[in-house]
Amino acid sequence: MSEKENLQDADGTIETNTTETPQTSNEANPSEELIPEDSKKSTEVDQTADAVDDVTETNLEKTEAVKPETQEDTPESEKSDKPIERTEEAHTETVEDTAEVHAKNLETVETTTTDTVKETKMADAHVEEIEESNAEDAEDETNAERHELESKDYHAMTMEQLTTELELLVENHKIQNIKAQVEEVKSEFNSKFDALLDEKKEEFLSEGGNEIDFYYSSPIKKKFNAVFKTYRNNLNAYYKERENNLKGNLENRLQIIEEIKSLINVEENINNTYKHFKDLQEQWRNAGPIPRDRYNNAWNSYHHHVEIFYDFLHLNRDLRDMDFKHNLEQKTKIIERAEELAQDDNINRSFRELQVLHKLWKEDLGPVAKAHREEIWERFSRATKTIHDKRQAYYEDLDKARETNLVKKEEIILKIEEIAAEDVSSHQSWQKKIKSIEALREDFFNAGKVPQKVNEATWSKFKSAVRTFNRNKNAYYKHLKKDQYENLEKKKALIQIALDNKNNEDFAATTPLMKKIQNDWKKIGHVPRKDSDKVWKEFKGACNAYFDRLHAERNEANKELMVAYEQKNALLTEVKGLELSGKPEQDIATIKEKISMWKAIGHVPSNKRYIDGKFNKALDALFGKLDMDKAKLEMIRFENKLENLAQPNDTRLLDNEQNFIRKKITEIKGEINQLENNMQFFSNVDETNPLVKDVIKNIDKHKQGLSVWQEKLKKIKSMY
Repeated sequence: MSEKENLQDADGTIETNTTETPQTSNEANPSEELIPEDSKKSTEVDQTADAVDDVTETNLEKTEAVKPETQEDTPESEKSDKPIERTEEAHTETVEDTAEVHAKNLETVETTTTDTVKETKMADAHVEEIEESNAEDAEDETNAERHELESKDYHAMTMEQLTTELELLVENHKIQNIKAQVEEVKSEFNSKFDALLDEKKEEFLSEGGNEIDFYYSSPIKKKFNAVFKTYRNNLNAYYKERENNLKGNLENRLQIIEEIKSLINVEENINNTYKHFKDLQEQWRNAGPIPRDRYNNAWNSYHHHVEIFYDFLHLNRDLRDMDFKHNLEQKTKIIERAEELAQDDNINRSFRELQVLHKLWKEDLGPVAKAHREEIWERFSRATKTIHDKRQAYYEDLDKARETNLVKKEEIILKIEEIAAEDVSSHQSWQKKIKSIEALREDFFNAGKVPQKVNEATWSKFKSAVRTFNRNKNAYYKHLKKDQYENLEKKKALIQIALDNKNNEDFAATTPLMKKIQNDWKKIGHVPRKDSDKVWKEFKGACNAYFDRLHAERNEANKELMVAYEQKNALLTEVKGLELSGKPEQDIATIKEKISMWKAIGHVPSNKRYIDGKFNKALDALFGKLDMDKAKLEMIRFENKLENLAQPNDTRLLDNEQNFIRKKITEIKGEINQLENNMQFFSNVDETNPLVKDVIKNIDKHKQGLSVWQEKLKKIKSMY
């Protein structure tokens, strides 16, 4: 906006349409050079001041002509320390001439500043970052807290962590200062929830659902929405409460501007006018915040009329020079602090304090003498540019780091695409792939931010890769669920058989059937998870009901079997302590008697049958003590074994034993043939040779064993 436009807006003669500039953060436009507002005014106002200086000097001459005598012409004794008072005629003439010059200057400014505005357009663009931030802070003094809020990596947070972070922001900070953080948290949460929603929708559709019927609700989403609603309501209440105050403060500031404009037309002592001016400046400083969209216009108009008043003060240069000196001292301090900040390596801290310095320069201090304006501005500009350049370099380094993050994320996306393309056909393999994808998803979010220009494209590429994987996964499990539903029907059929037979009294016929359906159940594959526990409990209940009845029936019969077990246990103890006479025939008779007694006792419970093995082991120990032919002894033991194997109407145990004997006979014959073939290599060797004697001895041993096994075969055949 040109100087003339500022004047017109302040005077109210022309309505200026302003558009609220979008709020920007401290990190916005890092490449723009930061140059204070005074840069665009330095040329325009100086030209106006030059013109006013010329006219004012002319007016002074006119004043001297009107007055009867000046202070210099007054005798020394009559001179006074009182300030010079203007005559009414001189004052009127001066004001009229000054106003006339102002009118001409407005035309001059409009013409002469066109090129200047063009030249400083880029500077205006650079300074917008600071102006917008300061304008926002001006609405509420506590807004400055937003610059101190910690910046976190919300991109790496889960939805649960983002919800917690939003709660902490709303609870621990002023509601007007957390907008940037809340918007970033909301953006990250929505991105992650949208991705989850896509996955759930894909699963729903893959299971045969209709898209119009899809609905998904998440507890964490409800919690996030509730916290965000609290934030929004609190923010609305804050703005509503502040709105009236801002409007009132704006009206007050505009009234102050009008009073400053009218000072050049007031007919009073210049000292009183100056004092009134200083009071108005103090009122301005304490007038409170105003709407940010009117902030710059109001300040520009205020400064413009302050400049005009200072030009008007040419009539009393002492007052003006005193203000100029004060402003120069304070602006020099600001410059020195800016130069210190230019050496600070904490870029964000330097930039935030630079904003404060610009605010002080613009809001709290007036102009300096024209001789110093360009010099101090150039010095302040250099310090500002140094901070800007360092900040620009910081963001360039940040972009480089984000380029590295981009490479990492592209590698992760490539791995996801590779895993999605793998062809696997087992549940275990898919579970392994799912775990790999979850790990890569976490790596993606922990990899950090990427350059803003490719952020959306990278996120879309990531979602596309994950979506492809999910579609392949859902297609596999859709087919798997088809098999699972078929398995479910098979298991339901077995459940029906179990239910139909759980009360059957024919245990002999039903027990094999119940055992068979239990084996069939194990062979059937998985069923849908939602039905798995239900069908298993139903099947298990029916089977348990039957076998509980069976065991109760058998427990009644087991009472007699337990008596037999106790008798056999006593006989086993007796056999273990039996002392042989040393007479083989008598001892064999004793052993056979014990065997007959064992058989006479009868069967024991099935879970006690191990006692038969202990009895046979005790018999083997007794047979080992007998001094008689080993072959004959072996046959006695074998006959005892056959008696145990023999079962009425069941020859399976005898069949198994006979097959074992036949196999043993075949093996021994083979070994004998091998040894006899080996003997052919010793045809010319004396039989007294130790090696030959060993082979012959081994052949005789095998033949003796063969005759025993052949005798066993004859004996077992006689049992049929």
